[in-house]
Amino acid sequence: MITGPRYKIAKRLGATVFEKAQTQKFAISAEHSAKNKRRSRGRQSEYGKQMLEKQKVRITYGLPERQFRNYVNKALATHNMKPTERLHELLELRLDNVVWRLGLVSTRRGARQMVAHGHVMVGAKKIRVPSHMMAVGDTLSVREGSKGHGVLVGFAEKFAERPLPSWLAWNPTKMEGSIVAKPTAASSDVAGDLVSVLSFYTR
Repeated sequence: MITGPRYKIAKRLGATVFEKAQTQKFAISAEHSAKNKRRSRGRQSEYGKQMLEKQKVRITYGLPERQFRNYVNKALATHNMKPTERLHELLELRLDNVVWRLGLVSTRRGARQMVAHGHVMVGAKKIRVPSHMMAVGDTLSVREGSKGHGVLVGFAEKFAERPLPSWLAWNPTKMEGSIVAKPTAASSDVAGDLVSVLSFYTR
């Protein structure tokens, strides 16, 4: 269970923003707080709802406001697909998110650290940039010298316990795989209401 500022953020935005907040104990505590807030506050404005969704999605992916806004701008400038679909795709194809989706670490924060410390290869090149954008056909692997490092010990056994999104292919024994399709709302859960997020920035 998390405590401190991150605990307060999770209670305000929902347990999904931090993986470690997704426990029964936290859910009971958050529901109790929500009931108290509903008694003390009036009806939330549409602007307030949109801001809450924006913060929820941004913090789930661990992004600063400026970087998140850049993704939103790219999504709004897209003409060959829905902006909500493009925004979801941009967020999901970040290298740190892909590492997390593969189950190499238990949190997106841990995935960012893993990439920054040079444990991940994209193709034949070591990539240390968590925001590196992956594409269909790209291959990735754990660096050979990192396979016996810390949390990766016994990974093949732990991998079997976590479902793999259909847009990813992964060999847990070799610790290598690829992006086989674009992520969609159906193939990987959406962090929040992306329509509200885009509405917040275009109001």
